[in-house]
Amino acid sequence: MSETAIRRASLWDFANPTRYLAIAGPAIPWLAGVTALLLAAGLWMSFRAPADYQQGATVLIMFIHVPAAWLSMFCYGVMSVSALGTLVWRHPLADVSLRAAAPVGAVFTLLALVTGSLWGKPMWGAWWVWDARLTSVLVLFIIYLGLLALARAIEDPATAARALAVVTLVGSVNLPIIKFSVNWWNTLHQPASVMRMDGPKMDPAFLYPLLVMALAYTLFFITLHAMNMRNEILRRRIRSMRMNAAREAGGA
Repeated sequence: MSETAIRRASLWDFANPTRYLAIAGPAIPWLAGVTALLLAAGLWMSFRAPADYQQGATVLIMFIHVPAAWLSMFCYGVMSVSALGTLVWRHPLADVSLRAAAPVGAVFTLLALVTGSLWGKPMWGAWWVWDARLTSVLVLFIIYLGLLALARAIEDPATAARALAVVTLVGSVNLPIIKFSVNWWNTLHQPASVMRMDGPKMDPAFLYPLLVMALAYTLFFITLHAMNMRNEILRRRIRSMRMNAAREAGGA
């Protein structure tokens, strides 16, 4: 067997659900601990940030809202890669990953919408406007809800995996719309001030707490995703055991 084939085989073995459970079990408590420390540090830095000369103390909402908006898209990106893993590579954990990320992404998207509304009221004078970015994020939330409903509606795992993968990939068209809506249309949202080709345009007093909170949110997602994947694997094993027991009872 060639070295490339050996490498591919070991990577495939690493994706084995049993191997994943053995790794995730000890790793999850450490991930949770680091996440808690980062979140505490981010909140402490956020509350020490100065008031904005225009927005006043309401600028503090940014440290909750912006990372939630970033993670809502990041979660869906993970789901899109998982969908490709299901349809193209037949990865044994791809559908597990997709299902595990969906509820977490839905919560992050809801948090982004709620905090955005709280931030928009004092800044724009309205709880909601049909701004291009707001509308596209709302569409993302509806897609999340649709995927969660679809996962519960189809009982056959293989059929459900293919359906979820296809719908997820179709919905991924919305991600560039969310990202570039502020550039393509005249919206109330300001253009990007952190992820720019010429570097961040934000004062360090706000930038550093925001980046720490974004990292904390990301690790929080990774922790929850790992936990949900573990639960999904165990759920499938229990389902398989029950079906085998039912077949044996029927055969007897």
